[in-house]
Amino acid sequence: MPISPSSMINQYKFEDESELRDLFITVDDPESHITAIETFITYRVVTKTSRGEFDSSEYEVRRRYQDFLWLKSRLEEAHPTLIIPPLPEKFIMKGMVERFSDEFIETRRKALHKFLNRIADHPTLTFNEDFKIFLTAQAWELSSHKKQGPGLLSRMGQTVRAVASSVRGGVKNRPEMFTEMNSYMETFSQKINVLDKIAHRIYKEEREYFNEMKEYGPIHTLWSASEEDIAESLKGVASCIDKCCKATEKRMAGLSENLLPILHEYVLYSEILMGVLKRRDHIQGELDSRVDALASKKTEKDLFSEEIGKLEDKVECANNALKADWDRWKQNMQCDMRSTFTNVAENNLRYYEECLATWESFLASQTVELHVEEDSEDKP
Repeated sequence: MPISPSSMINQYKFEDESELRDLFITVDDPESHITAIETFITYRVVTKTSRGEFDSSEYEVRRRYQDFLWLKSRLEEAHPTLIIPPLPEKFIMKGMVERFSDEFIETRRKALHKFLNRIADHPTLTFNEDFKIFLTAQAWELSSHKKQGPGLLSRMGQTVRAVASSVRGGVKNRPEMFTEMNSYMETFSQKINVLDKIAHRIYKEEREYFNEMKEYGPIHTLWSASEEDIAESLKGVASCIDKCCKATEKRMAGLSENLLPILHEYVLYSEILMGVLKRRDHIQGELDSRVDALASKKTEKDLFSEEIGKLEDKVECANNALKADWDRWKQNMQCDMRSTFTNVAENNLRYYEECLATWESFLASQTVELHVEEDSEDKP
């Protein structure tokens, strides 16, 4: 259910109560908009803050998915070697009806909510000016601000240069730390993608099992009408199946709300990390090419030396930013994974205990009935 803005202060609490947040964001209240050209969804973004750089303590704006895409793009441009949180993919696979279903809209709302709050929690991204504008500007103001950004050709040029740099081969002087990061991410990407696929397969099989169970129970109830001698036993079985069916539904909800979104978020994170590492290599590659050019030129050495000095500073800033963000990301990832798998284990334990107790209760009742029948038969 969407969270009331008035309850946001209570929503976010740290284990260390002394560390209080000063920026609270919620995404809720999706609305459908239909025009002659397109159909789209907007979401309400409510912000409460005590920061001095904000003109007000509360803001309420409406944003559509492409506005979130714009923000992510601007953050990547401003901080090329920071790890920008992932956005949910633009849904294009199953047609317009599925795209605007309540389930899809709610799943996207949760992902957009998490995206903004991960940015708010980031020690650098949280103070980005475009992020502030996204949270505070009305629709027409945001539209005007977007036009001031780099044009499409400029962005395409950056992409082409990055791709060309990667095609030329690996950088010569890449520090060992970043080589190890690349190796780690290749393994992580492979494992998390496999986990994501298997988890979706398990959920699909669980749903099929649930649908079969829903038909399985009522058959016993119908059968009991024509089998008077075992009617109570058949009704008991039907009741057990119904309870297990409800327990299965709860377990499925746990998978879809907790396990699946986290795994897929880190699939997207793996793609983002590989992109960040490539951008770092691109910055390193620029420095390497200038150093090579300086070595081959006898003239213009002063000009090249000055440019190399600036590039060395740029590489150092990029490296330091990625190092700090890498440690932070790994810590968050490990915490998320522990929490997720612990939650899944607890849900499974509750599920099996509930089903076990249901069937044990049924067996106990059947044993009592059997003893009663035997005692009545033994009497003269």
